[in-house]
Amino acid sequence: MSKLRFRVVERAFRAKEVKVAVPKERPSEYFGKYVFTREKMFKYLSGEVFRKLTDAIDNGIALDRSIADDVAAGMKKWASELGATHYTHWFQPLTEGTAEKHDSFVEHDGKGGMIEEFSGKLLVQQEPDASSFPNGGIRNTFEARGYSAWDPSSPVFVVEDTLCIPTVFIAYTGESLDYKAPLLKALSAVNKAAVDVCHYFDENVKKVYSYLGWEQEYFLVDEGLYAARPDLLLTGRTLMGHEASKNQQLEDHYFGAIPSRVAAFMKDLEIQALELGIPVKTRHNEVAPNQFELAPIFEECNLAVDHNMLMMSLMRKVARTHGFRVLLHEKPFKGVNGSGKHNNWSLGTDTGVLLMAPGKTAEDNLRFITFIVNTLMAVYRHNGLLKASIMSATNAHRLGANEAPPAIISSFLGTQLSRVLDHMEETESENLISLSGKHGMKLDIPQIPELLIDNTDRNRTSPFAFTGNRFEFRAVGSEANCASAMIALNAAVAEQLKLFKMEVDALIEAGTEKMAAILQIIRKYIKICKPIRFDGNGYSDEWKEEAARRGLDCETSCPLIFDNYLAESSVKMFESTGVMTHKELEARNEVKWETYTKKIQIEARVLGDLVMNHVVPVATEYQTKLIDNVYKLKGLFPEDVAAKLSAENLSIIQQIAEHTTFIKEHVDEMVAARKVANRAEGEREKSIMYHDTIAPMLEQIRYHIDKLELIVDDQMWTLPKYREMLFIR
Repeated sequence: MSKLRFRVVERAFRAKEVKVAVPKERPSEYFGKYVFTREKMFKYLSGEVFRKLTDAIDNGIALDRSIADDVAAGMKKWASELGATHYTHWFQPLTEGTAEKHDSFVEHDGKGGMIEEFSGKLLVQQEPDASSFPNGGIRNTFEARGYSAWDPSSPVFVVEDTLCIPTVFIAYTGESLDYKAPLLKALSAVNKAAVDVCHYFDENVKKVYSYLGWEQEYFLVDEGLYAARPDLLLTGRTLMGHEASKNQQLEDHYFGAIPSRVAAFMKDLEIQALELGIPVKTRHNEVAPNQFELAPIFEECNLAVDHNMLMMSLMRKVARTHGFRVLLHEKPFKGVNGSGKHNNWSLGTDTGVLLMAPGKTAEDNLRFITFIVNTLMAVYRHNGLLKASIMSATNAHRLGANEAPPAIISSFLGTQLSRVLDHMEETESENLISLSGKHGMKLDIPQIPELLIDNTDRNRTSPFAFTGNRFEFRAVGSEANCASAMIALNAAVAEQLKLFKMEVDALIEAGTEKMAAILQIIRKYIKICKPIRFDGNGYSDEWKEEAARRGLDCETSCPLIFDNYLAESSVKMFESTGVMTHKELEARNEVKWETYTKKIQIEARVLGDLVMNHVVPVATEYQTKLIDNVYKLKGLFPEDVAAKLSAENLSIIQQIAEHTTFIKEHVDEMVAARKVANRAEGEREKSIMYHDTIAPMLEQIRYHIDKLELIVDDQMWTLPKYREMLFIR
């Protein structure tokens, strides 16, 4: 195995960039080449079918099933011209990935031959096996029926020879088994609630969109080095490995020149992403060695989520073409920065107004404050739920590790906006406004300028920070489906806006002038949600104590954090907005607990195998060589000289013995602990036992393995080291 390590290191070191065929056209010309865009709809569909389909997409009107055959025929003709021979319903089960089953277009022609056909029935609905995907007990193993149904609001696309149709995935009994269905419901809920609030300021608003801009961080590792690390291959992270002498201390990688192999990969990835309609814009080196980031232009939330899932799949495919493996795990390497996926979220109207940005008039700024404060209220009331929405066994390694926000949800607003809210809190509402006939409303908040953008520094430790015209949900993990966080956030904001409107309407009915009523409720909310606002260092122990005093959720145990989904306030919120039922929430939590357990279980098994097959044999072999050397020294030199010359070797022999003894004993203990945990009743109890008992053992064992790595002869060590995986590009 040690020979394998050096062979793959040499091969990786000699690897050259793969030449990328760059299209002759400008990016704007091949953007969306493989997407059934409106331009292509107009070309391949009749005028009436096009009108009905776009009406369904734009206005959320139920799709007329009578046009399904015509739409399917147009799609098939377009896709066939691109070389497509198969189709698939592309959906997002509760696995953090995507799923697809490919069927060819061919059907019997009734004459002993075949014809190519694609009907509306096949477009609109398919029947995947629902019991074969995580379902939290909604489906029994003998109850297989589930349905995938076309989501017209997300355009179909072609990948290689397959027409991919974005769909929702539901059980036979109607419950959601994916991320897309509840996301669409959450977006619908926030749209309705936000439109009602917008009507206080502009009656012309008919729709409010939720926007998302994600930032995808990732690591690249040479494919050979990756294959020689079973822990990376099976778990996505290194379960052992001592830090390299140099890692990110010099801060010389961030925004540095992109290595040529990586640049070629990025170029290839961007071209293919643009062809699939993903508007990638930014690429750069991240902080850690061999860590990088890409980000697209903001998009409507549902489409942005689909694009992120497609991008992660595309990254894996393109990376292999260039001799890399992409690591999306939140913490693949200990001691260097992990990877996140900041979710930049905002709301905007169909009239072109960004609701998280200040305007030019007092009314505009009051609208801005209204949506900011209601968002803060939603985050305050559901801070535990929002933390649960981004929590996982993998992201738990990253949160709070001096590179990511802590596992306490708070919001950073910046100096200027904080002063505005403080001013409103401290001032009587009647003193904030005055009405003067045709001149409209005057708002006594001079601190709000025409543009409130980038007027204060950023706070890296804030999980939910206001960054000029949007909120940045920084706690989302790199491996996650953005939909999880977006479902919780949009649903929480929808509920809060509904409550706000009820309170304002009650005051108006009681005779309070509209703007005064809005200000009165806003002022009350500013006081209520003040505990969620924090501008200081989220890493400090003082903040943990202060957050607890403020009543924020400070739990750090991943399985216990999931309990927030079943809290009374969460269930009420999801049900009142029509996003998820209590049954669906229970099922999802079962999946979350089970997934957590399996992740730790796999890591424990892999570590045990590596210990017994790689670490201990190599350490023992090296120890034996040292022992042989000691005996030979005693045969060559006088006793006192031999003792002096062999003292260091004897010390190392003893260290190896102590480390290997600890490792073997604790691996046995870990196996025994797993057996006990596996007998626990219920997925929640099992996951808690794995978190409390087995997960800490992984770190204890790792400590001693990493010490052995420093001791054992480098020529004998079988597994690629951090310096090789992180610095060979």
